[in-house]
Amino acid sequence: MDKALVTDHLRSEGDINTTRARQDWASRLKHSGTQTLLQRDCDVFLHQAMSTPCLDALQAAQGIYLEDTAGKRYMDFHGNNVHQLGYGHPHVIKRVQDQIAQLPFSPRRFTNQIAVECAEKLTEICGGELNRVLFAPGGTSAIGMALKLARHVTGNYKVVSLWDSFHGASLDSISVGGEACFRQGMGPLMAGVERIPPAVSYRGALPSPDGGDVHYADYLEYVIEKEGGIGAFIAETVRNTDVQVPSKAYWQRVREICDKHSVLLIIDDIPNGMGRSGEWFTHQAYDIEPDILCIGKGLGGGLVPIAAMITKDKYNTATQISMGHYTHEKSPIGCAAALATIEVIEQEKLLEKTRNDSEFIHTTLLAMKEKYPVIGDVRGIGLLWGIELVKDRMTKQRAIDEAEAVLYQCLNHGLSFKVSQGNVIQLSPPLIINRQQLIHALAIFEQAIADVCDQYHYCNKENEHDSATL
Repeated sequence: MDKALVTDHLRSEGDINTTRARQDWASRLKHSGTQTLLQRDCDVFLHQAMSTPCLDALQAAQGIYLEDTAGKRYMDFHGNNVHQLGYGHPHVIKRVQDQIAQLPFSPRRFTNQIAVECAEKLTEICGGELNRVLFAPGGTSAIGMALKLARHVTGNYKVVSLWDSFHGASLDSISVGGEACFRQGMGPLMAGVERIPPAVSYRGALPSPDGGDVHYADYLEYVIEKEGGIGAFIAETVRNTDVQVPSKAYWQRVREICDKHSVLLIIDDIPNGMGRSGEWFTHQAYDIEPDILCIGKGLGGGLVPIAAMITKDKYNTATQISMGHYTHEKSPIGCAAALATIEVIEQEKLLEKTRNDSEFIHTTLLAMKEKYPVIGDVRGIGLLWGIELVKDRMTKQRAIDEAEAVLYQCLNHGLSFKVSQGNVIQLSPPLIINRQQLIHALAIFEQAIADVCDQYHYCNKENEHDSATL
């Protein structure tokens, strides 16, 4: 297979770790302790795409910052989506420490007060009919439980998902995912998965003359009617990695289609839940309710792995089936972290703050788009933003080298984020970030964009092709 093709499919989910730019970055990590730890990591861990080799070695994390073994600090605008509260939030640590001292583990067949309280609180912030909970040790496991429940409830095993989607890395979750980088070479996967194009407004596979995206929902109904036996449609409300933000009309049409055909709507809000959208859960910004909601990552406050599947009372019919049955299913420690996370979001009014920060980021990024022709599109919600870099705004050719250059310049100046699809800068800061920190981070980013425009002569292109770039 062509090496370029192999590299391109790996770009869909994150950065490429084997490019010349990454090698140049690694060569500048002169700290002996860092080099030693990176080599030990290389020697002991199984290598895998997008994780090997590591970017750097960390020794501390506090608030919005990561600190490497050389003492360099990075503002973390990636955080694997666990860092809604940043790192080491004192309230979360206190609650977890207290729980460890009292009840560190709860074997199956027993319940415990903190697990019940956490589940009750989740149903409260979900609202509507989402009032039945199962906990799991991670988001991928929650997806697996949701797929099993959908089969049980509907009697149908077939699932519709979106191309370019990510729902975890286990065999069942990559089966419903839409990224080749996880499926390649895996052989037969779970049967009965059909995929449709995602609602992408900027470079969608099936653009509409009016720029709308509701017609993408019609493909769901087409597949349901033609294929038959569809039990569920699974999707992120907003795709996290390259920040695809469908319209409210699209999601309301999807809800109508699922209701019409008795198909369960599974929303994967594992990366975006717990406030990143400015709502507790992203679907709430679209005025819809899923049949099954999967959450995780930030649920544990950046401290403890925990996830949950939340569904409706009318689907509480699987008493003879083990949907999860995980060893740490009602983890007192995980539930203490989750409950503390919810308390912090409420006490510090982080949902309202996130909505205000969203307006500020949007205005700032749009101003950058006006100044720098390498920025083709700006899109986002809450504290999740994607900036798509292109070589030309007419052709929308992906500016992959330029995105890498921006990434490594920002890293050099203490700002960490990820790149998706090769050219989409994804910015997802902690919800606790203050305005001065946000201004500082965006200034670092803008300087990197300006420098890349100079390096690749984008300013000249703008003067020569005003109609194409403005």
